[in-house]
Amino acid sequence: MSLKKKSEKTVVEINDKTKLYTVKPKQTLFSLTKELKVSKEELFKLNPELEEGLKEGMVLKLPLETTSNDSIYIEKKIINLTDNIDKKQKRNLVILLPFNLDKINNDPSKTLKDNLKDSPLLGLSLDFYAGAMIAIDSAKVLGLPVTVKMLDVQSTRSTSNIAQLVKNNDFSNVNAVIGPFQNSHVETTAQLLKAYNIPVISPLSKEVGTKLPNLYNAVPTEEYLIRKLYHHFNENNGNILGVISPKKTSTKIYLTKHYPETHIVSYNDKGGVDLENLKSLLVKGKKNFVILESETTSHILNVTNFLKKNKEEYNIQLVVLQLYDTLDFEEIPMTNLTELNMLFPSTKKEVESEADKIFEKKYKSQNGVAPSTSAARGFDITFDTILRICQEEGFAKSTEKYKTQYFENAFDYVNDNGNIINNGVFLMYYNTDYTIKQVK
Repeated sequence: MSLKKKSEKTVVEINDKTKLYTVKPKQTLFSLTKELKVSKEELFKLNPELEEGLKEGMVLKLPLETTSNDSIYIEKKIINLTDNIDKKQKRNLVILLPFNLDKINNDPSKTLKDNLKDSPLLGLSLDFYAGAMIAIDSAKVLGLPVTVKMLDVQSTRSTSNIAQLVKNNDFSNVNAVIGPFQNSHVETTAQLLKAYNIPVISPLSKEVGTKLPNLYNAVPTEEYLIRKLYHHFNENNGNILGVISPKKTSTKIYLTKHYPETHIVSYNDKGGVDLENLKSLLVKGKKNFVILESETTSHILNVTNFLKKNKEEYNIQLVVLQLYDTLDFEEIPMTNLTELNMLFPSTKKEVESEADKIFEKKYKSQNGVAPSTSAARGFDITFDTILRICQEEGFAKSTEKYKTQYFENAFDYVNDNGNIINNGVFLMYYNTDYTIKQVK
């Protein structure tokens, strides 16, 4: 059979574990994973020859049952949940915050300032509480039939009174629980409330551990931040380069394993970036996304100066996996970042809409300062949870269907192999007018 004829075939099942697929003309790795709903990792594992590139007529092995990381990018519709509120039935929300009030009460000689200094967790709790209270007030204004109960979690890193709280309080009619903060403690809460099928929202922890059907991780993981970037790269048919510091070995290993399309730039014998190798990997006629993963000022300065110099000849955009302090050093001119439109993933968006500013103004008027990240999360998560439990279908079904967005945070919960994780990631970039913009 000729290659041309093979390219007209679709998926052929050859046994109970494997299928065959023949690559069609003009297909890219990105379009292939989208069409077949299979991850790049699965494709490369079954077809090592893909390391040499995807070619028309290649016969690829596919797993019979496929799951795709890219399936998390099936866009849910962003909706305003206030348009679909069911006010007929009363709802109950419990918020578990680690104030550790007993420790504070046991030492009356300490001022609030002293306690905040000794316990950063108390500061987080107070900020989250302040944001949550504005969300609760907003729900009252909307006339939502929700009763909110706050419970104080007494905890250390390894112990908590959560089991006692669950035992001493009636959770039989609770529609959702927010908190506590620490991953192990929120997992304990979800375990204890699994019998009631109560959704438990982990509000601040970036960790994802035990797979529980009622545990919702509201903070996108670092893996999801990187996935979002690579989804953007592939959508734009980009050429991807990685300038990874020798000190960032784990990042290099991770990208090489999960994103083998990344061209890793070498370093020279003196420990500096090999700029000749970097230039040789740039491609004309394509968008060149250059990931810079280094916290060494000289490396950042040399690479960004070099990229600026070559920007007219090549279409280049600087990328960082996260914002880090070195980028703010005076030695690195801001123009190096703005002229290269530095791109980065973020769990929060820039505040732009008038609706967003309403919360900000209210928070400032009540607290005298702008809302912190934890205060913003307190408002966003609490308001989102209240609105979701007030949908006729309830919290869980609502998360399956709808994406939401508030002051800083978006909520797009996806079931990732048993872990329910928020995929509400934003891509932001430095604009030449020194503002931060969101990629649309």
